[in-house]
Amino acid sequence: MNAEIDRVRDQLIVALDYPNIELAETVTSNCGDAVSFYKIGLQLLPVSGMTLSGALRQQGRKVFLDFKLHDIPATVEKATRSIVSQGGDMLTVHAEPPVMKAAVAGRGDDPDLKLLGVTVLTSYDDEMLAEMGYAYGARDLVLRRVDQALECGMDGIVASALEAREIRERFGQGFLIVTPGIRPAGSDAGDQKRVATPADALRDGATHLVVGRPVNAAEDPEKAAVAILEEMASA
Repeated sequence: MNAEIDRVRDQLIVALDYPNIELAETVTSNCGDAVSFYKIGLQLLPVSGMTLSGALRQQGRKVFLDFKLHDIPATVEKATRSIVSQGGDMLTVHAEPPVMKAAVAGRGDDPDLKLLGVTVLTSYDDEMLAEMGYAYGARDLVLRRVDQALECGMDGIVASALEAREIRERFGQGFLIVTPGIRPAGSDAGDQKRVATPADALRDGATHLVVGRPVNAAEDPEKAAVAILEEMASA
């Protein structure tokens, strides 16, 4: 099973959703060698999140910078260029064409940083989207934004695992599908509306799975991560 786990290890991304680096570093230490890929989001960004990113990469870890950039194109382009100068493996921007085009321009020829368009947040459902003024339900909005992301030259998208199968069937292979809202069988969905198990998400076409509380809130994070990797390997 160790060889099978090694095969999928880089497909598991553990979210470091903490208010300070010290707590995040505790989780990375407790995960040991089981986890090779971590997500740094907006909660850590203003408290030296990029410093932590650099430290993790020096340790041979990969970093998913889930910053969801969303601003006028010139600002997004400059922000992406600044992130490239610091280093990272994945970066998210909102999947709106002007924003994505700006990120692609700011990334330039950097071979390492993969750009992902955030389609519809997994905490949103059709009712919430209607309340926000969208004419599309979650499924239709996701598919439209995937189409736009690929046209803009993005490396992939962030979407619920529930849409992954249709995305693959409609748009084919060759791009990344990163899926948050992953919950091992029997675990609490929390504030996520559209969730899936690790095995189901991979079978449906996801390339990377983002897992938060099932690992970082576990009594033994390393054991929890290995259990998820085993389920992933079975798929």
